[in-house]
Amino acid sequence: MRSSLTVVGTLWAFLSLVTAVASSTSYFLPYWLFGSQLGKPVSFSTFRRCNYPVRGEGHSLIMVEECGRYASFSAIPSLAWQMCTVVTGAGCALLLLVALAAVLGCCMEELISRMMGRCMGAAQFVGGLLISSGCALYPLGWNSPEIMQTCGNVSNQFQLGKVAWAEWQ
Repeated sequence: MRSSLTVVGTLWAFLSLVTAVASSTSYFLPYWLFGSQLGKPVSFSTFRRCNYPVRGEGHSLIMVEECGRYASFSAIPSLAWQMCTVVTGAGCALLLLVALAAVLGCCMEELISRMMGRCMGAAQFVGGLLISSGCALYPLGWNSPEIMQTCGNVSNQFQLGKVAWAEWQ
């Protein structure tokens, strides 16, 4: 089985796959921000949340200790996070598409020409710009009521208050 890629092209395909998987995994995991609410740890991403309050019996708040998506797109706490979800998701999808085509180019002869490689590189650049734009939009939603409740009502756009960025443990 001959490849249509050179050694550098094969390295590019491998790195494309690794970065696309890492970006997409990070997009789906709800651990972008950490805080606490009602004495329990809380974490957020653009469209997912772990540990959230619900009204219990007698109108008291109880913490549901599980991760999940918001019930609908309009339930995402801010317009900035809604835009971030779409933009970052589109960027991840584009990176995964290019990575899949690049990996197939390692297995099939004459699949990727020089011009096709350039187009795929441009598509990767656009995907990276979309993900970067989504990351730049994310702090615009820090003034949403959910974030403010979690950080003691001291957060604002680009100012987290008592909520922290997720750290690699």
